[in-house]
Amino acid sequence: MEKVYKAMKSVGAFNVVLGILMIVFGIALGVLVITRGAKLLKHKSEILF
Repeated sequence: MEKVYKAMKSVGAFNVVLGILMIVFGIALGVLVITRGAKLLKHKSEILF
């Protein structure tokens, strides 16, 4: 029974770390997308289709 608790503990810790990394990666990606979009809006008059 103790092995099960140890396995659950390690899986839970891994899930918490993975969740934190996903949040950080999502925020960083969101900032990059917003800055690139702002750059496009800034140069909107120069874009021709």
